[in-house]
Amino acid sequence: MTKQELLSRLNGVEWNDFEVKEAKNEVPKTAWETVSAFSNSYGGWIVFGVKERRTGGKSIYEIQGVDFPEKLEQDFVTVLRSNGKFNQRISVQAAKFDIEGKIVLAFYIPMSEYKPVYISVPSNTYIRIGSGDQRATEFEIRAMQRDQAFGKKSNEVVFGSSYDDINQGSVQDYRAYLRAFNPDLSYNTLLDTEFAVKTGIMLNGLLTVGGLLMFGNIEAILRSNPDFLIDYIEIPGTSIHDAKTRYTFRIQEQENIWEYYKVILHRLRTRIDNPYTPRPDGIAPDDNTRLYCIREALVNMLAHADYFSEIHSTVRVFDTSIHLQNAGSFPVNLNILGQAIVSQPRNPNILRFFKLARLSENGGYGIDKILNWKNLTDCAVTIDSDITKSEIRFELPINVNQRQSTSNDVNDVDKPLSELVLTLIGVDSHISIAEIAQTTNQSKSTIDRIISILKKSGRLIRVGSARSGKWKLL
Repeated sequence: MTKQELLSRLNGVEWNDFEVKEAKNEVPKTAWETVSAFSNSYGGWIVFGVKERRTGGKSIYEIQGVDFPEKLEQDFVTVLRSNGKFNQRISVQAAKFDIEGKIVLAFYIPMSEYKPVYISVPSNTYIRIGSGDQRATEFEIRAMQRDQAFGKKSNEVVFGSSYDDINQGSVQDYRAYLRAFNPDLSYNTLLDTEFAVKTGIMLNGLLTVGGLLMFGNIEAILRSNPDFLIDYIEIPGTSIHDAKTRYTFRIQEQENIWEYYKVILHRLRTRIDNPYTPRPDGIAPDDNTRLYCIREALVNMLAHADYFSEIHSTVRVFDTSIHLQNAGSFPVNLNILGQAIVSQPRNPNILRFFKLARLSENGGYGIDKILNWKNLTDCAVTIDSDITKSEIRFELPINVNQRQSTSNDVNDVDKPLSELVLTLIGVDSHISIAEIAQTTNQSKSTIDRIISILKKSGRLIRVGSARSGKWKLL
């Protein structure tokens, strides 16, 4: 961090990787919580010598400086590099700035490879949520502990398993797919057992975790992982809350990941405009259609899922959006998406199965394909993640004729109020239903009804969660 970058952040908005502390004479106790939170998240800067004041819901920063910078720096770094306060040593980068004669210290805490990082005992584990530090729940701590096997778990063997636990229908279908769409692959001529060894389905006579999940019989999978399930639901509405019924379609339990992939992609193809179909699977080798973006997100979800989490990977298809929610945090820092080529699969051999079939991008370019959705549709694609789960959301284009045909849902009595609600949302996309009700002198139930009508008529959608999301006019 340079001096100019520091001043820019102090004059900017709140950052989830930036925290200031007054720290005039000593290291404040809250600094240790921030160290834990940054280590367990994606890293961040802690700045000593700056006071934060909240005014009108915004942060104002006042540079005060520190009195004894050398001692403060030494005290802070010594604790981080020792085994006393934290359960592991923490690397740190330090920088010192002179701003108008006042010394400010900045320390960069990187994301730890070994999580959770906690203060003395595991219950003192902190994570970064927004611009604040929060104590991690037991569920979040367990998710971090499972992440210690990130990139390794799927390559481990399943004791007690054998080649007989493979679903022959699935593996033969997969091999036929390889011969059709990757005909030059040398593995295509191997016998089935040799093929299983070469591709990573088997190791030393046992199935790997990834091989079992990808091609195994459901009975064998459930013996080692009773929670295995991938869900796909089509919901008539713009959200769960305004759905006319719980769902109109839900896939049945499938044998393994490969079978789930085929069924889900088939259903998604019926919902996506995909006019260019030069191959039997509907996607060309250099395809840039909308289905390509969705397929890349689906493969990303299946390859990066934490299959031992209590959360199930789920695809929800609404009238105006498609949500792919995954068990496990997103494998890379969301702040660098689209800026760097990063490939860090949670389940390397599962991802390799898809790459051998040319169903996934190589070299970390998959995210670029997902984000290309906006260029193809002029609709947003957003990626959110926390420690326990992640989600990719594709907003769907709305047909103009369909929008006009449904606009009559707003009757003549409601039209003035509906237009006023849309005007208020146009001014402030983060306005709450309670604030709309107060401004319009209406009850919350009335505003709820108007919002529901506007959603169904295709004039309004909610982007993000009920608490931190925003409205979008269509």
